[in-house]
Amino acid sequence: MQCPNAVPECLIDRNRKPMSKILIVADVKGGEVRKSSLELLGKAAADGLTAEAVLIGAGVEGQADVLAGHGAAKVYVADDASLENFAVDRYTAAAADAVGQSAPDMVWLSASETGKALGPALAARMEAAFVSDCIAVDLSDGEVVVLRPAMATKVIQKVRIKKDGLKVITVRSGAFDAADAGPKPADVTALSIPEGDGRIVVKEVVQEQTGRVDLGDAGTIVSVGRGVKGPEGVEFVRPLADLLEAGYGASRAVVDSGWMPFDLQVGQTGRVVSPDVYFAIGISGAIQHLAGMSGSKLIVAVNKDPDAPIFSVADYGIVGDLFKVVPVLIEEIKKHKT
Repeated sequence: MQCPNAVPECLIDRNRKPMSKILIVADVKGGEVRKSSLELLGKAAADGLTAEAVLIGAGVEGQADVLAGHGAAKVYVADDASLENFAVDRYTAAAADAVGQSAPDMVWLSASETGKALGPALAARMEAAFVSDCIAVDLSDGEVVVLRPAMATKVIQKVRIKKDGLKVITVRSGAFDAADAGPKPADVTALSIPEGDGRIVVKEVVQEQTGRVDLGDAGTIVSVGRGVKGPEGVEFVRPLADLLEAGYGASRAVVDSGWMPFDLQVGQTGRVVSPDVYFAIGISGAIQHLAGMSGSKLIVAVNKDPDAPIFSVADYGIVGDLFKVVPVLIEEIKKHKT
């Protein structure tokens, strides 16, 4: 019996060349390549594809060896003091220069703040097909099929990109595994430094120095919801995040109440995260929050309401008062860390 989702034979081009080269635009923060970009290189290697990479920024050329160590056969670099702050017009021009020299089948970017701006701009400039926020990519039989959440993760779209020519996609952090590899000498090609059109000029980026683990890079995240009852409750749970060396996040209710800053909000209107382990402490599990964390590999939920929606996505659930459960969790984790 024919699978109802199968592509009809009349639509399959048996002469189509399989995907062979991927160009990955590296996401750089604080002068270092983010893990999400190394995950993209890991996916390319796992699929037996040739991968090249693009580095754009100020003082970033040294990161080329990191990309090479994770599988980049060549690294295109635009390194200039004028590129210290992200500007979509200039970064698009540099990335387009790399695309022209590399001639890839696809361009992959992380679905980060930078990737969400740069991806569609690059696709428009190159007249390429574009799909955003992917969580899986299948390149078998010369076709490109991706999965992406939609409608606040209530459905998963299966998108087949039929357009010939270049394809640009952004991929959520955590969708693939990064190889455990060290740096090695890179084959570096310099890109021309773009001028930009001058309509948008980023003069300064002001960033609070907190010493916290960034939610986008965290392997473990502890998030709190309305159940913590106030700022004192936020501080009550914080030692759990510190003990786990985890990122510390929050639901929208906590942020709207002013108990934690907006940059720590996880959800549809906040950060989308995909850590290895996600602790949801006192979070009911509204669909908007699930949209930001349902891609986590393992979810642990603590809530006093046995019918809380968070338990529908949790791998492990504890029904109980978080003010009694969290101290027990801390003591048990301490036992295993000593």
